[in-house]
Amino acid sequence: MFAIGVDIGGTSIKGAAISKEGKVGEVFSLPIDKNATQEEIIYQLIDSINNYIKEQGFKKEDILGIGCGIPGVSDTKAGVVTYSNNLQWYELPIVKMIEEGTGLPVRITNDANAAALGEAKFGAGKKFKNILTVAIGTGVGGGIIIDGKLYEGNLGKGAEIGHMVVVVDGELCTCGRLGCLEAYCSAPALIKACQKAMDAHPDSKLFDTVKKFGKLDARAPFEAERMGDPYAHEIVETYVKYLGEGLLNYFNIFRPEIVVMTGGVSNEGEYLFKRLRQYSKERYHGFRGTPEVLIMPSELGYDAGKIGAASLFF
Repeated sequence: MFAIGVDIGGTSIKGAAISKEGKVGEVFSLPIDKNATQEEIIYQLIDSINNYIKEQGFKKEDILGIGCGIPGVSDTKAGVVTYSNNLQWYELPIVKMIEEGTGLPVRITNDANAAALGEAKFGAGKKFKNILTVAIGTGVGGGIIIDGKLYEGNLGKGAEIGHMVVVVDGELCTCGRLGCLEAYCSAPALIKACQKAMDAHPDSKLFDTVKKFGKLDARAPFEAERMGDPYAHEIVETYVKYLGEGLLNYFNIFRPEIVVMTGGVSNEGEYLFKRLRQYSKERYHGFRGTPEVLIMPSELGYDAGKIGAASLFF
């Protein structure tokens, strides 16, 4: 018996058969067509799942169900994506559509919740009971495990940690609020800061990173800083400040044993994590005498979301 875990991202959807031991089978994927309606995208996903089951030779009676990690806010009991600001999905009855299209039971949760569940059961958090996962990519998401259980909040709409305001009346976030952590610490926010610095400083080594990577992306400020660029250094220092303050807020509210960092920006690894640890230690996690919170990388990487989504059936 196994489940199919589906990780819906901002630009693509990936899924795989996941065993009860957390082993990942062959992966299928499809790009998200920005010109397609939300319903058309789900019908494409249904076709991909059905083709995957047929190609792998699976029997439906061996499949516990299909778990989906959704970027955005969902009513997990009703099975409806209430709103996904990055995908512009609204009131999408995703569970009913996939169940009718595949003949299999379906469960959903927020994508960062799925990643948190995967890391808690099979990854970096498996030795702990109180875990926070922070996923940094197109947005900033999070998943919270309290006393070994996934916390979703009322109607599954809690744990939206990327939309904590860190600057009152600050930068406009994709959710419509001003000053959210996501507006300062997501990959697009980093790229925006880099573009602003490049416009003001044509001598910046940020231009060299564009030649190296073929485009301006979230790796740029870290790479340019390693090259000795002062403008990139300022961007990274500011980034650490905002992300560090966000983490300190989470520490003081939830007091987790560990924070698991996932997503594209987290690929900077120790180059970033060491600074975040130092930032939090200098501020005593808010007050003296509190237990240290470990800041560690994901062990499951990009599989965390798929594994966690499937784990909704384990």
